[in-house]
Amino acid sequence: MNDRRVVVTGLGVVTPLGNDIKTFWGNITNGHSGVRRYQAFGSDIYACKIAGEVKDFDPIAVFKKSSKVRYPSLGDDFYNSRAIKEIRRTDRFTQFAVSASYDALEDSGLDLNLVDRERFGVIIGSGIGGLQSMENETRRLYERGPSRVSPFTIATMISNIASGIVSMEFALNGPNISIVTACATANHSIGEAWRIIKFGDADIFLAGGAEATITPLGISGFSAMKALSLRNDEPERASRPFDRDRNGFVMGEGAGVLLIEELEHAKRRGARIYCELSGYGLTSDAYHMTQPLPEGEGAARCMQMAMKHAKINPEDIDYINAHGTSTPIGDICETKAIKRALGENAAKKTLVSSTKSMTGHLLGAAGGVEMAVCVLAIRNGIVPPTINLENQDPECDLDYVANVSREHKVRVALNNSFGFGGHNATLLASEFLA
Repeated sequence: MNDRRVVVTGLGVVTPLGNDIKTFWGNITNGHSGVRRYQAFGSDIYACKIAGEVKDFDPIAVFKKSSKVRYPSLGDDFYNSRAIKEIRRTDRFTQFAVSASYDALEDSGLDLNLVDRERFGVIIGSGIGGLQSMENETRRLYERGPSRVSPFTIATMISNIASGIVSMEFALNGPNISIVTACATANHSIGEAWRIIKFGDADIFLAGGAEATITPLGISGFSAMKALSLRNDEPERASRPFDRDRNGFVMGEGAGVLLIEELEHAKRRGARIYCELSGYGLTSDAYHMTQPLPEGEGAARCMQMAMKHAKINPEDIDYINAHGTSTPIGDICETKAIKRALGENAAKKTLVSSTKSMTGHLLGAAGGVEMAVCVLAIRNGIVPPTINLENQDPECDLDYVANVSREHKVRVALNNSFGFGGHNATLLASEFLA
């Protein structure tokens, strides 16, 4: 078990800053914001009018591509017909998951005909699931009666369905589960896939998260909690982690999926290896429904567990992709947690950034997208910035790579995700050394 190493060989994203890795990475490293006034529905009556929406997403094209993998050589009429049918019975978050999974597979160069599909698993979670489908069918129930509710209602809204659909689209018969831990979902999904490969029960996984909650209920619910930024007149400047004037997070949507595999399996097929996935930590605050422990003890233990698994010392950490949601309490608590986990001296020398400043908060998908950022930072030697950091909070006193990306050799990166309910998850990626 302990001899099985796990590497990252494929990446797929759907984000407010692009639906492919090249576009996404270019926008992230150039400090662009994907936050705008949302277009999914009229915003006039809502307090919050801004979000990080996915743009130019074509679900028909997505399902046509995945259909060709599942059913090769059946012709365009079949692929078009099937794509339309699949769209009718899948929520937007599932469509995002299929798209990111397809791209991760393609990016990996893996030939599905040459692998043991019984040892190829899927763990793709969602913090909330098919919220849009639930809202649509609830409205239909009350306006038109129970007989008019779609027979696909339950199947489209349940959080595990994205993982199930991805396994069906690509005929993957290995372990298939779905994890729901709010904003820590994708990190837990990738971490548990890592653990299963280490244990020897699978060789390959598509793992990550997907979310699509820019809906009337999603916006209203988070607004009622006073969790969202109301900087409606300056949407691009609304998400400002670690800034003194931050006033809440910005909702985002999308998906982030990694293809990870056992090292020897990857080497046998001549795979391009991005980096090694070498550590995973998970803890609970056991403190409050929505707030972290004030001194960051739970998050700190989580980072320390990931470092322990990887046999990495605090001074070896080059970069941390912070949870950094732009909330008044959360950013301070994470800063304290980093200093507690690494020690004051090492923490001060470590580069930290929150890419949520550009994408908004993708909830259950956040960790998947942000893990892709860590992987690319290692590969390219560039640390993306925390934009909108104009007046740094004195209580947030680390190097947050303010406003402009920085060339920096990244050998080891931590990715933090913390969720409502006190769920903490940290992943550790390191430069691959043969």
